[in-house]
Amino acid sequence: MNSASKPALLLIDIQKGLDDIDYYGGHRNNLQAESNARKVLDFWRNNKLPIFHVKHNSTNPNSPLVKGKIGNEFKDIVKPLANEAIIEKEVNSAFIGTDLQQKMDKLGIEKVVIVGLTTDHCVSSSARMAGNLGYDTFLVGDATAAFDKVGPNGTKYKAEMIHEIELASIHNEFATVIASDDLLISLKEIL
Repeated sequence: MNSASKPALLLIDIQKGLDDIDYYGGHRNNLQAESNARKVLDFWRNNKLPIFHVKHNSTNPNSPLVKGKIGNEFKDIVKPLANEAIIEKEVNSAFIGTDLQQKMDKLGIEKVVIVGLTTDHCVSSSARMAGNLGYDTFLVGDATAAFDKVGPNGTKYKAEMIHEIELASIHNEFATVIASDDLLISLKEIL
């Protein structure tokens, strides 16, 4: 990662409702995702880099992420500070129906670093779109996680497999997948 432009951090849907494991499939991988996201967030805050907290406001009345429910709130570990931007969305991509792109373009942002939940849904959608929009995109693989899924034929797929396959699909196509420690080392060298 190199350039004079300041990279933006997108924290995707790190919300309390995603702790409802039963609602989302019964099992989640990478229980360190939030602490790794916090480590990245601390670096951004300490270096006064642009931060965007993305919140999903589900339109499904049964979802724990419906606006007004406790599950819609950000998890305390990454709770936004008063001066940090909050982007609210109703679909998977942080760029659809929001002013995220306009805000980033106004700041001259060319690089985007993404952490959050979940790997195969909103994180993937946002990373793919960021890449398609021309941002130099980095996805922090150990700062995201997935849940078990059941396919259309009834086959159950483990969260770890879904997570790894999604990272493999994104890497070098839409984004560079990187570990949190490697990201922070590379940033320290250029900032």
